[in-house]
Amino acid sequence: MAARPSRSLSLPNAFNMRRVLRRKEELAKNVVQLWKHIGTWARREGACYSTLVPSDEVTINYRHGLPMITLTLPTRRERCQFAVKPVVATVGAFLQDVQREDKGIVRAEVFAADGSKVSDATLMEVLLMNDFKLVINNTTYSVSTPVKDKLSSEHATEMEDIKSLVHRLFVALHLEDHQIRKERELLQKLDHLKEQLMPLEQMKARIMDSADAKTSRLLWVGLALMSTQGGALAWLTWWVYSWDIMEPVTYFITYGSAMAFYAYFVLTKQDYIYPDAKDRQLLHYFYQKSKAQHFNVEQYNKLKEELAEAEESLKRLRQALHLRLPIQEITNKD
Repeated sequence: MAARPSRSLSLPNAFNMRRVLRRKEELAKNVVQLWKHIGTWARREGACYSTLVPSDEVTINYRHGLPMITLTLPTRRERCQFAVKPVVATVGAFLQDVQREDKGIVRAEVFAADGSKVSDATLMEVLLMNDFKLVINNTTYSVSTPVKDKLSSEHATEMEDIKSLVHRLFVALHLEDHQIRKERELLQKLDHLKEQLMPLEQMKARIMDSADAKTSRLLWVGLALMSTQGGALAWLTWWVYSWDIMEPVTYFITYGSAMAFYAYFVLTKQDYIYPDAKDRQLLHYFYQKSKAQHFNVEQYNKLKEELAEAEESLKRLRQALHLRLPIQEITNKD
């Protein structure tokens, strides 16, 4: 009878122990599920904020014979490729394309490897021959240009033949249109020059007539003076004095005339020849009259030169033999 109470007391203790064990198992499951949720949330957060950071280097690669410059835009942090035509494009045009692609670029410059600034007018072909530095805003990129494979002599000759063939085809297809358009331009230029020269030609003709008349009067005055001098010497020799007295006088008159002709040569660096002396005096009167009437001789000469060049160009353009010849060969043939 004494053993029953102890047995009845042990049953509740076992039941309580089982309840405790069940609670521990439930707590353990809840902790495992919580850790799973925390890990999933952490992975999601990491996926939202993880980005692929591109390389900041500036690379140059050749594709289809054209250099492709790849760089990172500072505002969008994106890699962008720029196709460059090295023979035509300049450094300034390339920098403008970069700034046009990213409005956040305030400063874009190119420097040589020794630190000297490269001019915007430099061709990209010259720039890509050596390494250089590209400055975008406050960041400096060292750019290494790849070594371009050199063409073989046969390939280079073939490329030159192709270029020559393309040029001949272009000339054959567009020569007539170009000739007509150029001829129209030259005719319009000739008409414009003739309109400008018309009032100047009229004024020049009036001035030339006046200068020519004045020069003719001067020649007649010289003839009258020489006639008077001869008559005076003859009168003094035969009627007033004798030849013995007048001979030294005529000698000194002849010597004085020789001194005057020599002085003319010293001043003008020309011999005293009557046609040249007449033309020189005519030009003197012409410029004197032109200054008085405000005739612009320099403008007139410039317009005459332009008119002669336009007429010569039109003459060459209309000659079928000279159409396919370079200007140097045309000059040699002429």
